[in-house]
Formats: sequence, structure tokens, C-alpha cells
Amino acid sequence: MSLNFFVKLSQNFIEILNDRDDYNVIIEVENKEKSFKAHSNILKFRSSYFRRELENIQPNENNIKIIIKPSISAQIFNIILQYIYGGIVDLENCETRFIYDLMLASDEFELEELTNKLENLLIETKASWLRTHFSFVYHSIFSSNNFKKLENFCNDIVVKYPNLIFDTDDFTSLEESALVSLLKRNDLQMKEVKVWDYVIKWGIAQTSLPTNFDDWTNENFITLKAILQKSLPNIRYFHLSSIEVVDKIEPFKKILDKQLWEDINQHLLIPDQPVKSVILPARTVLVTELPPRAEESNVSFSTIISKEHVAKESKEPFSTIISEEHVAKISSWIDRKTTAYSLTNIPYKFELILRGTRDGFAPQTFWNICHGYDCTVVLVKVAGTDEIIGGYNPLAWDNSNINDNEWMETKDSFIFSLKNGNIPNSILSRVKIPQYAILNISKDNQKYHGPHFGDFWMKSPKSNFTLGNSCGSYGYDYERPIRSSSSPYFSIINYEVFKIVKK
Repeated sequence: MSLNFFVKLSQNFIEILNDRDDYNVIIEVENKEKSFKAHSNILKFRSSYFRRELENIQPNENNIKIIIKPSISAQIFNIILQYIYGGIVDLENCETRFIYDLMLASDEFELEELTNKLENLLIETKASWLRTHFSFVYHSIFSSNNFKKLENFCNDIVVKYPNLIFDTDDFTSLEESALVSLLKRNDLQMKEVKVWDYVIKWGIAQTSLPTNFDDWTNENFITLKAILQKSLPNIRYFHLSSIEVVDKIEPFKKILDKQLWEDINQHLLIPDQPVKSVILPARTVLVTELPPRAEESNVSFSTIISKEHVAKESKEPFSTIISEEHVAKISSWIDRKTTAYSLTNIPYKFELILRGTRDGFAPQTFWNICHGYDCTVVLVKVAGTDEIIGGYNPLAWDNSNINDNEWMETKDSFIFSLKNGNIPNSILSRVKIPQYAILNISKDNQKYHGPHFGDFWMKSPKSNFTLGNSCGSYGYDYERPIRSSSSPYFSIINYEVFKIVKK
């Protein structure tokens, strides 16, 4: 029988951390602007990183060892110390980016338990944020080799939409481990000759080779071969056509092993005869529609990834707030029809972009996910009533305003309340003062302010729309109020944002 008293033990160790006496380590963070006092015995037994650091640092005249970590924020390091001493990590009201940075910091300090827990948390509960910040996440996780679950999460997206990485301006700055992990995937949705082109492009960018290919020397080819030694074995050479081999492979045959080049040529002439080189399987073709190249479609990474998110949602109910009858009603308002469309002739599809119960209720999440989307409907389920209220924005939401909020002018936006439960009649309120139809919030205020339709807005000083009565609606810029309550303020239990697409 074993009796465990971990809670009291944790409290006692936190008290040791907060005790000013008997410390023998100082950790300076944030460019030496903040410092923390700690104890070497606890640090070195909880972290192999600190064990190595402390062994290599000489104490000062006061027998204190000083560790300098200028790039770590004080807020993150405070949580790191709380975990090291007490096994406690409080993430209440923390933004997802903070959790992500905490994961990177815990990995740097070789806190495997905490790192794994945060990695799982991000994948299981913050997948929408990972997709929205896809390029940033992808380029950062491969600098360490410890985020295998996140690597798989990202690669599962890239293999279907390779342009998200291969067609970007910073493709050549990709970590070698990231490139190799993609080349190994049998389901990478790219023609093999294009894979070869990108590998050569990446390899050339890693060194200063002559820009004129005709000026290359044998040493230049040897250099390129060394750079690509981990990538070249993952090309499916034996599934290239003779034209592709002649046009693309032969100019660089010097970077291939002699036996491999001979086997490629033999396979083209006598496909059924065995070769000595390993023949990798052809890449499988998934039954999916690939999005257009980023530069051709002029859409952001977050938009493409959000559409990937929309596709995954297609197997679930399209909404947890409204029905098809509501879709018909809103569609008729968009087209300024006096009667609602029937269920059989609704001209629009409502594609889910964001759902509060899935993606979270932080205002910043709205701006991260919905940036760049036009023709959207925001729907809100009011707490404590059967009300469903919302607004239609024909313009694009824009999260790029640096200093000031910016009003957007349109004559086609409207706000509404839908007939539902005890609400007797649907209410439509079209914009009355077009220059104050839609407000795009500045970056400094996006932490607290969500979508804003003039007379209907979503706001939360606690960075959570479900906390407090901070959302509101009144009548001024639009034709009439959409709520009968004496108070303009209310709280919500859920909200959804849809992209309106013509069928």
C-alpha cells in the first residue's frame, strides 16, 4: 500500500522557490531586465539542461552561479520554474501563442514531460490556431527534433497541399529535416519531376554556387551532392519518364552515385530487368481537389488552411446554432428578397470558418482565422435566452490595421435576430449609415474586440466572449434594434462564422 501526498509536497517546494534565503543560482532573462533566484540542487535534478549549465559555470564572489537567457520572457520562465519546483502549470486565460512559446522553451530546457503535454494540448485543443499560423509553426518545429506529433500534424496537411511550403518565398530556408520528412512521404501530392526541381533549388540555395550552370566545376557538383545526401535517396527516380530524365536529371547526373545513374538508364530501356539500386514505390494520388498555387490565387496561408478546416467539418452538422430554414431566410436577406427561399432553391452554401466551442472564444482567434474572408455571416447564441442574433459582412475582415480601428463603408451589410424558441419574429436591420457599417479592429485591440457591425459587436475584457456581459447591440447606425431587452449588453454560449458561397 502506498500513500501519496503530492499536493502538500508541491506546495512546500513552491514555498522554497518563493523563499529569498539559501538560493545559489540567479537566472537572468529578457535581456537581463528580469532575474529569478533558484537552487542548483533542484534545477539539476529536474533538468539535464540546467545540470550541464551549472557544471560549466563558475560561481561569483558570493558563491552564486548566474545563468543568462536573454531571449526567454519573464512570464514564460516564471511558469517554467513553477513547473520545476511544484509540478504546476497554470494556463488559465493564456493565449495559444503563449502556450506554443512555452512549449518551445520547455523543450530548450529539456523538460520532456512538460513539452510532450503542451504538444498534445496544442494538437488536441488548438488545431485551428496551428492551421492559421501554419507557416510559422512549420518552420519552427523542425529546428528541434522533439516535436514528432506536430511534425506529423503539419506534414499531413503539406502532403495534400504542398504549395503551402514548396511555393513560398522562404522555402529554401526550410530545415533539412523538414524537407527530408516530406520527401519520405509516399502520399506527397506532387509530380516527381517537380519534387526533383524543388530539391535542387533547395540544395543550391544552401551554398554559393555559380549562378550560370555552364560555369559549374566538378567541385561544385560534389558540394551539391554533399548538401543533398539525405534528400537524394528519397527521389522516385524509376517513376520518371525518359523526357524528364533527359531534361531534369541528366544535367545533374554528377550528384548521383554512378550505379544509380546506370540503373536509371537501364530501367528506361529495359523496364522488366532487375537493377541494383533500390526502387522506391510511386507516390500515391489522393482523391482530393488541390487548392490553387498561392501566388495564382492570391490567398493567404491562413485562408487555405482554414478551407482545409472547412473540408474536415463537412462530415459534421453544418451548424450547432441555425437550421436550413435559417439559411434560407438569411440567403433571402442577402439577395434582398421579400420572401424567404424554399429549402430546395437556396442559392448559397454556408461554409463554416470558425466555431467558438471548437476553436475557442478569444477575440484574437476571430481575427486570426477570419482575416481575408469576405461575404461572411456571424451568428451568436445568447446566454440565458433562445435568441440567435448575427450580422452579414459583404466586405473582407482585415486584421492588419496597426494603429487605429478602421470603419468600412458598405450599403449591403445587415444585422438580425432569428425566430427561435420564445423569440416571436425574425428581425432584419439593414445598415442606415453606410460609412459606419463594419469596423476592422486595430492589432492592439484585437485581444479584446471581435467582429463589430456598428450596432452589434462582440467584446470581452477577459479575452473570452462567454465571460461577462460585454457583447452588445443597440440601434443607431442600422435601421432598428434587433433585441427587445432593456440592456444592450449580453453574454454568449457559442458563436459561428460562415463564408457565404454561391452554389
